[in-house]
Amino acid sequence: MKAGDYARYRNTGTVGKVMDVTVEGGVTWVLLDTYDLYYDASALELSGPEQYRKVVFKEKTLEESLEEVERLKESLEEAEKTIGRITPSGT
Repeated sequence: MKAGDYARYRNTGTVGKVMDVTVEGGVTWVLLDTYDLYYDASALELSGPEQYRKVVFKEKTLEESLEEVERLKESLEEAEKTIGRITPSGT
């Protein structure tokens, strides 16, 4: 395995692009860009670019978080109305 290859972590199925390969204490470690973590090479298998999906993390602003809470609240209110029409008690 070398930088630029694609590798899949067998335990979770995570596929990442190999950014670095290093040996420490007799163990080969491979850095995958997916979560910016080093994985024991023995737990990885070569993969292809067709299985690779770049993971992008974006912190939400307070405003985005509040908007999401509001949408969830509205969804819950709609679900409560539907449940009220289905259950015999109407509640």
